[in-house]
Amino acid sequence: MRITGLGVIDDLDLEFHAGLNVLTGETGAGKTLVTVGLALALGGRGAASLVRSGAPAARIQARFDAPEDLAEGWAEDGEVILARSVGADGKSSARAGGQLATASALAQIGAGLVEVHGQHQAQRLLSPLTQTAFLDRFAGDAHVVALAAFRAAFEELQAIRAELGALRVASRDREREVDLLAYQVHEIRAVGPQVGESERLAAEEARLGHVERLLEEAAATESILAGDDGLADAVGAAAERMDAAASLDPAAEDLASRARGLAAELGELARDVRGYREALLVDPGRLQEVRERHASLGGLRRKYGETDQDVLAFLQQAEERLATLTGADDRLTILEEREALVAEQARERAALISQGRSAAAPRLAVALGDELEALGMPEARVEVGLDLAPELGSGGAERVELRFAAGQGQPLRPLAKAASGGELSRTMLACRSVLADLDDVPTLVFDEVDAGIGGQAGLAVGRRLARLARDRQVLVVTHLPQIACFADRHVRVRKDAGDATVEVLDDAERIVELSRMLAGLSGSESAVSHAEELLGEAAKVRADV
Repeated sequence: MRITGLGVIDDLDLEFHAGLNVLTGETGAGKTLVTVGLALALGGRGAASLVRSGAPAARIQARFDAPEDLAEGWAEDGEVILARSVGADGKSSARAGGQLATASALAQIGAGLVEVHGQHQAQRLLSPLTQTAFLDRFAGDAHVVALAAFRAAFEELQAIRAELGALRVASRDREREVDLLAYQVHEIRAVGPQVGESERLAAEEARLGHVERLLEEAAATESILAGDDGLADAVGAAAERMDAAASLDPAAEDLASRARGLAAELGELARDVRGYREALLVDPGRLQEVRERHASLGGLRRKYGETDQDVLAFLQQAEERLATLTGADDRLTILEEREALVAEQARERAALISQGRSAAAPRLAVALGDELEALGMPEARVEVGLDLAPELGSGGAERVELRFAAGQGQPLRPLAKAASGGELSRTMLACRSVLADLDDVPTLVFDEVDAGIGGQAGLAVGRRLARLARDRQVLVVTHLPQIACFADRHVRVRKDAGDATVEVLDDAERIVELSRMLAGLSGSESAVSHAEELLGEAAKVRADV
């Protein structure tokens, strides 16, 4: 991650590793600005007040390993880069994968990459859907299977009701469409067109309409070919002459052969013309019949398609649609019966879900209460409320709500309204300690998780963070050495001449930093001894983890 122009940060480069990454440093050194910068890169709200004095803008770039399910187009070579700029004039811009984007797009992409818990940033835990999913997963595998069965029934019920609603709303329109389709089908069937019939009738109409002229032309052609002194006789005489010539000169044989062929062809042509003439009939009745049929087909083509084939295709579609619509009442009856059956299944399965949640809710409350006590909140109380929903929904028959009270005498209130930033961070940590696979977000950020605690509570927080960092990346901003000692990578933030700087600490430097955090100075022999003791204890815990 690179941050420039943000508060006391002039230009800062940070690279985090897998496991537990801890940021420490004096108050005001700029530790929290690192998480602020990350939040901006994840689409958080920006403001001109965040821009460093004299800088034109605050700019943040964050590079992540891209999960497999990241939307195509944002990732390249297995990585995705989110960038944000907030100007001194308050204007901001955003980029994802090198492309211009909106802050909301960054937030959508970032939701699958990082979860930030700090000053009212534990939004995921505050969502009723997340709280419901948390309880359901805590209730066990059998409950999750039952929940999937309920949701399948509920989704089918919703689909049935949507189709029923559409059928009922469309009932009047359906009747009008049925009437129209029935008329169209009847009209086409009454005529009974055949493929290519219009073309055949057009040709027959032309022949019958001009039959007298055709007889006249055929007779004249026949006379020219076969009449007295006609072409056939003349070419026949020519062929005889060439045969006589060929008997005297073999070189004339080819010409004689051609003459004989032409004479035969003219004789055949004359016979065919005679046959054509004799087949022509003057039939006014048939002409009228053809014209009427052709007109009927033309009327269908004007309404239903350019060709007879188009008209027949329209007929098929109309018949299929008519069958669908006329079967709608049957479909309505079938759906109503299915709706009653599936609704009963959904209610029965929802009742099983309610039983599972009712049994798991008090156990989850106790487990969270025990975790919060270990995390330095001994008086905190948690209740997992189940409020009956007005109607059955995709989540079941009730709404799950985590309720929280920080101390004795305080009323239980929804977590979002009752917990401070530090309390939210520790409650989220408690949730993840109770249910390690709450989700698959690869990077978790905790700020203020150490607010108001120390000693054994701090060690308990550190142990849980180390356990959480076994299979995901965790970033923690802390003032507590009891937490910092568990780091896989320890980053110290210092202010040098008004600018924040960072350095990754080696083992010796970690002892110096932890002793400073313990005693306020880095040379105290007892502080150094205590720091070494903390690191030794943390190493044992991490080995066990």
